[in-house]
Order: sequence, then C-alpha cells, then structure tokens
Amino acid sequence: MAVMTEERSAVTANIDSAELAQRVAVLKRFKILLSQQRDRFRSYLDLLDKQQGVIESGSAEDLLTYVEIEEKIVADIFSIQKVIDPLEEMYYSVRSHSDNQEEVPDLKASLEKLKSEAVIRSTKNKELLSKRMLELRSEIKTLRNNPYAAGGRSAFINSNTASLVDLQG
Repeated sequence: MAVMTEERSAVTANIDSAELAQRVAVLKRFKILLSQQRDRFRSYLDLLDKQQGVIESGSAEDLLTYVEIEEKIVADIFSIQKVIDPLEEMYYSVRSHSDNQEEVPDLKASLEKLKSEAVIRSTKNKELLSKRMLELRSEIKTLRNNPYAAGGRSAFINSNTASLVDLQG
C-alpha cells in the first residue's frame, strides 16, 4: 500500500495543474455524457414497452406516433455516441494508470446492459409487428375475396334482373 501511495504522489508531482485540470474536465464530461446516454436508453426501453402494447392493440395511428418518437430517440442516441467515442479515447489517453475511477466502468457496464436490453426488446417488437402485418394482410385478402363485403364485388352483378320497372301497374 505504501508503494501505491509513493507511486501516486510521484505521478501527482509529475502532473502540472493544467494537465490535472484537463484530466478532471475530460472525466467529468465523459461521465456526464455516459449518464445522458444511459438515460436515453432508459427512455428508449420505456418507449419500446409502450410500443409493444400499441402493436398488440393494433392502433395504426398510435403506432405511427411511437415510431416517430423512436426515430428521434435513436437519432439522439447516435448523436451522443458520436461525441462519446472520441471523448472516451481522450479519457483513456489522459488517465493515469493509478487512477481508481470506478464510476466510469460502472456507467459503461450499465450502459452496455441497457443497450443489449434495447436490442432484445426492439427485436421482439419487430417480430410482433411482422406477425401483426401478416394478420392484417390475411384479413385484407379475406375481405377482398368476400363477395358480400362492403366495397367488394357484389354477388348480384352478373344476375339477370329486370332493368325496367312498371310503375303504373
């Protein structure tokens, strides 16, 4: 333990205040972005849960609304990830080997867990949606083939009926 303390004080002595301030700023910004990304994934998971209910209920308008919201959240996730990637490289390049920052690995682990959960739920919703689309196509096909359905072909089109009616009788 005494060796680690000596090593840490030697590292601290070699770091000037500007470099230390840079390390702290990078660490803070990196943790903030990871937290924001984690929150985005949580909101995405909530949306996927609600979307599943909408798919099962069959409301097309509600589903369209959820798909639009989903597109915005996913775009937001990708835009934050574009900032996280280079910041993560900076974080690891300026981080000293004696740093004991447990928050970053914990944030990364929870973020990875949320990502995998989002993939699973999104895949499940896609499967539900595909199943629902097949059901709807089958219903449409059945309606088109039903001669008595509204707007469909009438069963009486080819029948021989009178074209003139005697009104004076």
